[in-house]
Amino acid sequence: KLPSDSFKYLGWCDIEEHDVRGNQLHCPRVREGPSKEELFFREEHTLRKRKPVTDTEKWQKKLQENWENCAELNLSFQDLGDLYQVENFKRILQRLIRVEKLWLVDNSLTDLRAIRLPRCRELNVNKNHFTSFKQLPKVPQIQHLSLAENNIMTLSGISDFRHTPLESLILKRNPCEFQERYRQLVFSSLPNLKMLDGIPKLPEDCSPPDIRFLFRVCTIL
Repeated sequence: KLPSDSFKYLGWCDIEEHDVRGNQLHCPRVREGPSKEELFFREEHTLRKRKPVTDTEKWQKKLQENWENCAELNLSFQDLGDLYQVENFKRILQRLIRVEKLWLVDNSLTDLRAIRLPRCRELNVNKNHFTSFKQLPKVPQIQHLSLAENNIMTLSGISDFRHTPLESLILKRNPCEFQERYRQLVFSSLPNLKMLDGIPKLPEDCSPPDIRFLFRVCTIL
């Protein structure tokens, strides 16, 4: 039996009235929105009973989520296959103004450049579909960044992190890992980096000027 076997008969439900706030949830789920048939069914049967949502009720719901006060959040494995999920997911990310540790593993993400996480120190976006450093969210305070198992082809754009306090970077199982002089290029672009792919900065990762020059010289014998 799997560890989750005892939960196989349980389902998700929407609890409308509760006292749990967003910053008290460490692993919330963005679920799939209702189908068109279900929406039509609801419209037909609840149109007369439905009360208009006031601005006060909308504001109370926003306060109930309280994403602005989240300091540590795991939004991994969301299975974002529906447009409703993607839009709601990005709406939550835009409100994470105080988050310091954020996990977004295996969400099929491709572009988060419109997202800004001003206090994020640790970001894990492993197993997504990023192809460039330019597609990552803005993280001016980042210290630990994990990008393993994406599709980053080149190191173009990595210098954008030069003025951040980035100390640890993981790029395992990305195509750029097979680039010639990969480690030297990364450390030359990020002088403050201390660890790459779990390996501390080594003397050979800092090639002296004369050795770097030899890579640009073609010797014909």
